[in-house]
Amino acid sequence: MKNKILAVDCGTQSLRTLIFDTAGVILDKEKIEYAPYQSDKPGWAEQNPEMFWESLVLGCQTMKQRNPDLFDEIGGVGVTTQRDTMVCLGKDGNSLRPAITWLDTRKADSVYTPGPIMKILYKIVKKDKVIKKTMRDGKSNWIKQNEPDIWKRTWKYVQVSGYLNYKLCGEAVDSVASMVGHVPMEFKKRRWSGKSSLKSKIFPIDDDKKYRLVEPGTIVGHINRTSSLETGLPEGIPLVACGSDKSCETLGMGCLDPSLASLSFGTTATVEVNTKKYFEPLPFLPAYCSAYPGAWVPEVEIFRGYWMISWFRDELGQKETEEAVRQGVLPEELLDKLLDADPPGCRGLMVQPYWGPSLKDPLAKGSMIGFGDVHTRSSIYRATVEGLGYALRDGLETLEKRGHFRCKKVAVSGGASKSDLICQISADIFNRPLLRGRTYETSGLGAAILVASALELHSSVDEAVKNMVVYEKCFVPRAENAELYTRLYKVYRKIYPRLQNLYLDIQKITAYPDL
Repeated sequence: MKNKILAVDCGTQSLRTLIFDTAGVILDKEKIEYAPYQSDKPGWAEQNPEMFWESLVLGCQTMKQRNPDLFDEIGGVGVTTQRDTMVCLGKDGNSLRPAITWLDTRKADSVYTPGPIMKILYKIVKKDKVIKKTMRDGKSNWIKQNEPDIWKRTWKYVQVSGYLNYKLCGEAVDSVASMVGHVPMEFKKRRWSGKSSLKSKIFPIDDDKKYRLVEPGTIVGHINRTSSLETGLPEGIPLVACGSDKSCETLGMGCLDPSLASLSFGTTATVEVNTKKYFEPLPFLPAYCSAYPGAWVPEVEIFRGYWMISWFRDELGQKETEEAVRQGVLPEELLDKLLDADPPGCRGLMVQPYWGPSLKDPLAKGSMIGFGDVHTRSSIYRATVEGLGYALRDGLETLEKRGHFRCKKVAVSGGASKSDLICQISADIFNRPLLRGRTYETSGLGAAILVASALELHSSVDEAVKNMVVYEKCFVPRAENAELYTRLYKVYRKIYPRLQNLYLDIQKITAYPDL
C-alpha cells in the first residue's frame, strides 16, 4: 500500500504542498508565494480562486518533477486552508467572482431587524452591536445586495477548502471543521442552521447553495481524472476531509484535550484548546468544530497578532531591514537582538496590542503606556512582544474560566515561534512550560494526521498524533521573570476597562473603526 501523504496548506500569503511519511517527517515541500489580496477599493481584500488552484497544481508538478518516485508513493490527500475566505462557485465548477478574503472590511446593510423584545434582550446582554457588526461583515450579505446577479448564479457558496476539494474530486463537500466565519452553522450540533435560527436570519444563505458537510477524517472522494492530469497525482487515491488551518494547527501540535493549549504566533494570534465538551469562548461566539473528530476548538484571537512584528519592521525597523539585505538573512533575525536590549517588563512600558478590533472588544484600539526617557526603539519592540503575550494569556484564562479546566502546558507554532527569545518570553508570561514542535508546518501536519488515520496507516487519530507529533524543545518559565510578569499582567488587564470610554469617544469623533 502506498504510505506517503500529501498535505495541501493554502494560506493567506502562500500555498504549500507537503509530502509526509507516517512518522510525521516532511520528505518534500514546495511553497508557492502570492500577494495576500488584491484591492480595487479601500477596505476590499479579494483574491482570484483560480490562483489557489494554479498554485496547488504548480506545487504538485514541481515536486513530481523533483522526486517522481516519492510522488508516486502518495496514497492520500488532505487540504487545509485559510478561514472565512468565500468563493461563489458556478454550476460549471468555476468561480463567478474573486473570493472575498477574511481580511476584507467592506460592510453590508443590515438584513435582519429583531423584534422589540429580542432587541431589548440583546441590548441588556450588550450584544446588540456585536450582532449588527457580525451581520454587516457577512460577505454573502454584501454580494446579495450589491451583485444580485452573481448571487443568483451561485451554485454553491464555499470556503477555499470546499473549492479545492471540488477541483480535486468533483464533489461539493467539506469538513465541518472548515466551517469558520460568516456562515449559518449550528456548531454545537455540527450541521447547517435551520431556517428559524438566528444565524440563518443574519446570514440568509439558500439551502441549495449549501453542500454536504462531513466529520474530519472522512474520505470524501477520490482524485478524478481531470485533476490527476493537471496535478500529476495518481488517479483514484482518496481525498480526506480535514479542517481549517488553525484547527489543523492545533491538532498538529498534539493538543487533544484542554490540559495542553495551542498558541499560534501567526498573522492572527490565537489561543485554542480541543475539548469534547462544547462551550462558547465568549458569549454569542461559538466554539468551532475541531479537526480532532467529535471535538470543538474554542479560541480567542488577537486579530493583528504577530503581524505587529511586520508592522514594527516596516515602520521602525529600517536599520535591521537594510542590514539583513547585506547579510543575506531575514530582518526578523536581527530584530530578535532588540529583545535583549531591555529587561523583562521593559521598565514599565506596556502595549495593548489591539491594532485590529475584536468581537470581544469592538471599540478597542492599540495603546502604549508607561513611556519614560529610558525607553528606546528596542523598548517598543520588546513591549509589543510582551503585550501579545499578555493578550494571549488573558485569552487562555478566559477559556479556562468558561470551560472549567486548568491548562498545564502550552504548545506553540507559527512564524514568530522560530524565535527562541519570543518563546522564552511567552513561557515566562504564561508561567507554564511551552513546547515547540519539530516542524513549523503544523497545519499541514494536522491534515496529514487525519489522512494517515483515514487510510489506516495508523489505527486512530490519537495513534497518529502519538507517532507523528514530535516536540523539539521545551521552554521552562524562569521563576523570577514569571513573578514579575504576573504582577504586570494584573496591570495589563486594567488597561482596556480604563480606556474603553475614551475609545468610544474617539470612535464617535473619527468614525473608526467602522461599526
